[in-house]
Amino acid sequence: MDLEQFYQDKYPPGVNNQIDLNKYNSMLDVFDTAVKKFADRPAFSAVGVTLTYHDLDVQSRNFAAWLQNKTNLKPGDRIAIQMPNLTQYPVVVFGAMRAGLIVVNTNPLYTQREMEHQFNDSGAKALVVLANMASNAEKVLPHTGIEHVIVTEIADMHKPLKRTLMNAAVKHLKKMVPDYNLPNAHSLPKVLGTGAKCKFTPVQVKKDDIAVLQYTGGTTGVAKGAMLTQGNLVANLLQTRPMMEDNVEEGKEVVIAPLPLYHIYSFTLNCGIMIEAGAHNVLIPNPRDIPGFVKELKNHRFTSFLGLNTLFVALCNNEEFKNLDFSALKMTSSGGMALTSATAKLWKQVTGCEITEGYGMTETSPVVSFNPPSAIQLGTIGLPICDTLIKTVDEEGNETPIGEPGELCVKGPQVMKGYWQRPEETQKAFTEDGFYRSGDIAVIQEDGYIRIVDRKKDMIIVSGFNVFPNEIEDVVSSHPQVVECAAVGVPDEKSGEAVKVFLVSKSADLKESEIKEFCRERLTAYKVPKVFEFRDELPKTNVGKILRRELRDEEPKK
Repeated sequence: MDLEQFYQDKYPPGVNNQIDLNKYNSMLDVFDTAVKKFADRPAFSAVGVTLTYHDLDVQSRNFAAWLQNKTNLKPGDRIAIQMPNLTQYPVVVFGAMRAGLIVVNTNPLYTQREMEHQFNDSGAKALVVLANMASNAEKVLPHTGIEHVIVTEIADMHKPLKRTLMNAAVKHLKKMVPDYNLPNAHSLPKVLGTGAKCKFTPVQVKKDDIAVLQYTGGTTGVAKGAMLTQGNLVANLLQTRPMMEDNVEEGKEVVIAPLPLYHIYSFTLNCGIMIEAGAHNVLIPNPRDIPGFVKELKNHRFTSFLGLNTLFVALCNNEEFKNLDFSALKMTSSGGMALTSATAKLWKQVTGCEITEGYGMTETSPVVSFNPPSAIQLGTIGLPICDTLIKTVDEEGNETPIGEPGELCVKGPQVMKGYWQRPEETQKAFTEDGFYRSGDIAVIQEDGYIRIVDRKKDMIIVSGFNVFPNEIEDVVSSHPQVVECAAVGVPDEKSGEAVKVFLVSKSADLKESEIKEFCRERLTAYKVPKVFEFRDELPKTNVGKILRRELRDEEPKK
């Protein structure tokens, strides 16, 4: 079937699906246009400080100038950025891009093992790290090729006196900064101050240049860097914005951004779509602190909200949140994990605003489909965004008819260049005719909306983060008392899914608490298994492969 023809009349009247993909040549073009057009508008706020678009322009320019004049870094080199949602994040990201560097987004919660893999795999030569995480960096750096380290503290974008007082309080009163020793590291305020006195030389950037290495497990457990080009990110911005219809007005939006900017979902939305629109992005550094989160919300008349299922539930169960003024809220966007109908109804009841659910992957920059606000269909992931071809295929690669399930495959200008230095993995990820294989089983309905009916069989989604069983199993099986193990996802009220590990032990003395502590030292918190079940043996195929599906099917469904 010609799906391009099929989709011609499927979009509601509010969606203009005729877009100009040549409007911008790069994310730097988007940035340069926005900082001039909205110079006096607030761009990003966090921890009591607001940067205007002009501030963002100046400070990112200073960071770029320092990189160009005070380091040996060249365009194309990789810089790892490891921090939560703070105003220095966009300063550093756009500064790095302006110097021609490739950004390597790094989860601040990574363990030393995870950091070491990502830094070495990407070949990062520089690292910008929040002081709160610098003790881990200290231990990892000798085993990497990183030559330049910039340390930032929480209040670094405040004026000097307030910065000093707040940073001292965070370190000495709140005890939030473990001791570290990085004698050759540079402090971000000094870097920006020095950069202000240096000459900045604009770099020529092409559409096909890699902008970001965004790490993902893909369909296997080894974290791989998806090469997202300038063209990929620009395309996804231009493709997605029309799907939001008239809910994004230039220079008028106030967007609540609790999801981490190092995650591709919020990176594209807050550092792409909303920058182009001149929006005010209110960054929430720690969304788990619901009382603190709600207190911050009281300071803003917000128009848009970005979140995921577990966060919506936590907020709606907070009495103070229920009493906020939602009169300006016109769009709530959900992604990262499946939105339940119960959560969608609860959010509408509390805020008066419907949730629009979309679908995407790291490899697609990330948006593939979206529910237009004027035509939301709960239980679906919406319609394909502009200029995106989708199809479903069976196990032999044959296209399945409308209404019949098959693996969702995607082709479009937002699809990654490939996996960093992994040509074989890249080849496996695409069909012969150039479609990216999502691994998700979907049905394309007669009205064009798409429903996901099954996922990548083994992937576990914990609070919107992908957890790959291979990685969990590698860690658990490295315990000297473990013979073999298998990790699966089980339903969890708070996080959607949790990790459960079945294992065979050499000794009856091995305790769950011991193996859990072993995992905590080696895995980011959301990856740590919540449940362990000891078995005498695990089900296997006739060639000895552990049958995860069989173990998963034993688990009661909720």
